[in-house]
Amino acid sequence: MESIAYLLHQDINKKKWDDCISNAGNSLIYGYSFYLDAMAKHWDGLVMNDYEAVMPLTYNKKYGIYYLYQPAFTAALGLFGKNISAQLLTEFLSAVPAKFKYWDIYLNHGNYFTLKNFELYQRMNYVLPLANNYAGIHSAFRSSTQRNIKKFTQTNGAIRTAIPIKDVVALSSRQSQSFSTLTHDDFERVTSLYTLLYKQAKAITYGAYNNEALVASAVFFFSGNRAYYIMVGNHPDGKTAGASHALINAFIQDNAGKDLLLDFEGSDIHSLAFFYSSFGAVEEKSCGIRLNRLPKLARLFKK
Repeated sequence: MESIAYLLHQDINKKKWDDCISNAGNSLIYGYSFYLDAMAKHWDGLVMNDYEAVMPLTYNKKYGIYYLYQPAFTAALGLFGKNISAQLLTEFLSAVPAKFKYWDIYLNHGNYFTLKNFELYQRMNYVLPLANNYAGIHSAFRSSTQRNIKKFTQTNGAIRTAIPIKDVVALSSRQSQSFSTLTHDDFERVTSLYTLLYKQAKAITYGAYNNEALVASAVFFFSGNRAYYIMVGNHPDGKTAGASHALINAFIQDNAGKDLLLDFEGSDIHSLAFFYSSFGAVEEKSCGIRLNRLPKLARLFKK
């Protein structure tokens, strides 16, 4: 008999929780307790039986109202475990406590179902298997991508690894101001997370330089058989010089032949989806859910 319990953060056995994430068929770095501790303002969890399946509930509180939200630099959460079905996902979503009046969260690729009782909307991720040799992967690049990489090299561009995280953050925060709600706190949190993973050799930075100026940068995290393109910072000048293409190409070249999946963290923005697919990345469908159980007078709280 399945039993799903709602556990407060302090009551969660993080060793058992993380073991569940590690053994899940849909394991992702975002589900681990260390990642949630770093990036979520608050989180509790739903746990089936003895941690056979788990679902983090990342939440915040505004005007006395609890709501579920998606933390920054956390592309997907949802239900993790083995043998996940539409029925099991429905049972977990039904077990979310009623105190959470508003939901706006992204579920993972293992939660891609059509449900009777909950309306999910489709999201798109792009992943690139790196098991082939570099020549084989490179041959699948779109011809325009190959030209951009060549262009960057011909203009004396240089790719460096292990660049200072603060340089990536500076470029990323500058770039994101015009289109993103990322805050100073979000960047501080991801910097701390990077520092933690870097010490374990599970994180690396890349930078593309043009005349000693940083024009493109990225942070990659590693977990299981995935490498995550976690944080990106591009200078406007770098876009026309092929810097971003060259940076990703360098990462692919450094990791080709490994049992690794490069996770671009997806995008529902057409131009970014086109960019990721230009490296031969393939679609990995996932979904999100928005649910509003707010009293009518309180619905203004989101504004």
